[in-house]
Amino acid sequence: MTTLTSTPSLSAVVGLTRGLVFACTLIAGAACSGQTQSGAAGGQPTTQAVTPPVVAASVAAVASAPPSVATRKWNFDGDQVGGLPSGAQPFGGEWAVRAEPDAPSPPNALCQTGNADFPAIGLDDKPYTDLTIVAHFKPISGKTDQAGGLIFRVQDKGNYYILRGNALEDNVIFFTYVNAQRSQLKGANAKVTPNTWHELRVEVRGNRFVGSLDGKQVVDSTDSRYTAGGIGLWTKSDSVTCFDDVEVTA
Repeated sequence: MTTLTSTPSLSAVVGLTRGLVFACTLIAGAACSGQTQSGAAGGQPTTQAVTPPVVAASVAAVASAPPSVATRKWNFDGDQVGGLPSGAQPFGGEWAVRAEPDAPSPPNALCQTGNADFPAIGLDDKPYTDLTIVAHFKPISGKTDQAGGLIFRVQDKGNYYILRGNALEDNVIFFTYVNAQRSQLKGANAKVTPNTWHELRVEVRGNRFVGSLDGKQVVDSTDSRYTAGGIGLWTKSDSVTCFDDVEVTA
């Protein structure tokens, strides 16, 4: 199951302000446009413009309103066990929703149980630019690898960026994936315990990427190859890995 939330946009606040100005004009008449004062000796009364408090407050709110922020979440609890999340696009491997009693948000998680070079799945093909992705992953087994990762700025199944943690190597690494060929950008040592849920996070701002494991920043890198793209999940080789509580904010 996915959810989508957002804060009011700047255009909505501007529309509200215009409505308040119009209502003020209808109700208060001259009080909205100004007040009359005595002019100089022998002269005509003069008018001094006055901004109604409610309008002034609304204009101030427009000036200070933050940019629109949208968050989409996947916890897989509303998805059919044995199937794929709605809208997901597998790029390789064997992905399916399954019951995981210890999942961060039980009862379900999305798990990869196949064996391929780089099993991956796209969750959202919206062209995200700057974003933050957070997910929990549990590396369960694998003789060659026990990896779990996030993919971002996905162009297609053969072109994207990867941030992954590996329980056999105890490290977290950024990769490029170009024409289905993987190359390392930057890595760092970090303890990734098998059969344990970990939080993996990537923050993307322009060409700078920051990766965190379990709330601690561990690696950062830069690359300008891809400027926007979709998001998804990733494993490697024979990794059996489950994912839960995926969240993207842009």
